[in-house]
Amino acid sequence: MAEDIITGADTATDHEYDGSEIQVLKGLEAVRKRPGMYIGSTGERGLHHLVYEIVDNSIDEALAGHCDHIEVKIKEGDIIEVTDNGRGIPVGVQPDTGLPAVTVVFTILHAGGKFGGENSGYKVSGGLHGVGASVVNACSEWLNVRVRRDGKEYEQTFRRGDPDGPLHEVGDAPEGSTGTRVTFKPDPEMFKETTVFSFDTLEKRLREESFLNAGLKITLTDERELYTPILEDGQEGEPCFRQEVMCYEGGIRSFVSYLNEKRNLEVLHPNVIYLSGKTERAEAEIAMQYNTSYNELLLSFANNVNTPDGGTHEEGFKSSLTRVFNDYGRSHGLLKDKDENLSGSDVREGLICVISVKLQEAEFEGQTKAKLGNTEIRTLVSNMVYSKLTEFFEENPAVAKAIFEKATQAARARAAAKKARELVRRKSVLENSRMPGKLADCRENDPSKTEIFIVEGDSAGGSAKMGRDSAIQAILPLWGKMLNVEKARADKIYGNDKLMPVVLALGCGIGDEFDISKLRYDKVFIMADADVDGSHICTLMLTFFFRYMRPLIEQGHIYVAQPPLFRVQKGNVVKYAYNEKEMAALSQEMPGAKVNRYKGLGEMNPEQLWETTMNPDNRVIVQITIEDAEKADEAFTILMGDQVEPRRRFIENNAQYARLDV
Repeated sequence: MAEDIITGADTATDHEYDGSEIQVLKGLEAVRKRPGMYIGSTGERGLHHLVYEIVDNSIDEALAGHCDHIEVKIKEGDIIEVTDNGRGIPVGVQPDTGLPAVTVVFTILHAGGKFGGENSGYKVSGGLHGVGASVVNACSEWLNVRVRRDGKEYEQTFRRGDPDGPLHEVGDAPEGSTGTRVTFKPDPEMFKETTVFSFDTLEKRLREESFLNAGLKITLTDERELYTPILEDGQEGEPCFRQEVMCYEGGIRSFVSYLNEKRNLEVLHPNVIYLSGKTERAEAEIAMQYNTSYNELLLSFANNVNTPDGGTHEEGFKSSLTRVFNDYGRSHGLLKDKDENLSGSDVREGLICVISVKLQEAEFEGQTKAKLGNTEIRTLVSNMVYSKLTEFFEENPAVAKAIFEKATQAARARAAAKKARELVRRKSVLENSRMPGKLADCRENDPSKTEIFIVEGDSAGGSAKMGRDSAIQAILPLWGKMLNVEKARADKIYGNDKLMPVVLALGCGIGDEFDISKLRYDKVFIMADADVDGSHICTLMLTFFFRYMRPLIEQGHIYVAQPPLFRVQKGNVVKYAYNEKEMAALSQEMPGAKVNRYKGLGEMNPEQLWETTMNPDNRVIVQITIEDAEKADEAFTILMGDQVEPRRRFIENNAQYARLDV
């Protein structure tokens, strides 16, 4: 039977709380009532999660050795079609329900072929909750499934989770063909924000899947509109649908090379280090390569599912990696008796690493599977890394020396940062105040009610101080060009006259000492001129937050203020335009009006700055989010790194997506 979900009223203050208050949600009603519990959100992220759930089922067929090609199409009307050449979902009657197995898979929660461990149809699987297909069905306006197996082709259609007729045979399947095709249209009643799919978002996820399954071919096609490709000779090609065909025989080794190449990073050793190991119930593989940057990128996966919050596989890797470096350094005289051990951050500086584990009965935290919990995988990964990486270092002393030298440089920089941090603290104590001199603080002491504006320039800072609501708004003016932290270690930040005032004002520290509970303001605004220099300053500040205070972004505390570009006045009527498009509209609305283009924040008087940019009732702001840490990491590396050409290409390719009208 379908799982029933029982819910009750949260409070019963107006009337007696009794049995009549209890609701029983049958079948997939629970999904439609609380979709966020199953797909994370009903926004853009949850919309794309529907595709991942169906693709993951096809990936499981590949893991079982029965599928080598998956096709994903975005059809007109943002309809998704996923086709694989696996065995095809079983169509025989499932004894517990008396329904065809394919019907059970799409209509009943926690139903599937992945619960039987070694006796199931899947030894390892990412879809261990058995809710993926049924949740997609529940969140779709309609869904159609066609199955080819045993020489026949079968079809069934559903509407908002309910069968729109029984499973029926449609004829003979082409000779030798098997597989499943799922076509669905997301329900706008569920996804009120958007039902439009992003080709780039899907491409990134599907490319990951292709890397993680060496030799698996995944094709993504966008059939919504034709586009004109630019050929290598610069000429325009024939109009066609946008398509990406992804297949990597090198697996995660190719993944690491791809990540380095996309960031245009200089590697310390030419070949990717590859480690692998297995037990009766699990297997693990790791690909890693060091580069000359100061940042680390570690991506982990369990049964092909990305685990952004890490888990036991990451823990085993990190602890063992640090132990390998320290033991190797001691045994080869690279670390002297008086030297401190290298820290985890030291040995991971400049590392790009992909960890992929596959195991039976994977234990994830929640349906969105952000963190792996299996304790046995920690032991497997830890032992594998220690033995295999030690062996690699012994056999490749030149590579080991180059990597070890980078780690020791990172350790020296960490020690220098510690000294600089202590100097800053002592200086602050001597000055009897930890707040920067230019900070105009607010009167409210409750951080949840306050906000701070980090303002470009003393002139704009002066206007902001006079125009603000001093009860809840603090102002911190900055001047000059600040440090590019993409090209500097933490020791260069302490004492920096542009960045330390920000660190001190926010109060939560940076890096390893960061403590978000000490944040003094709920909203942190970057307020810079709406020109190239202002955009550069904004990018530098965001890079700093991303590298050293990332939880501020992850938890939604960072914003960019949007000052207007134009002031339009006709008689006593004054309006503001925030971009050229709005200006054009106002020109038609107010013919003959006087137009004033602002060159910078400093040109606004306090009243105008308050009215247009700081007043919570009508200001235009952009909240900075990290939906995809890897994508953000890549963008910052390209934009703020040493290489000019990749930065130029990035800006040219993405200029059309700039959201100046938000």
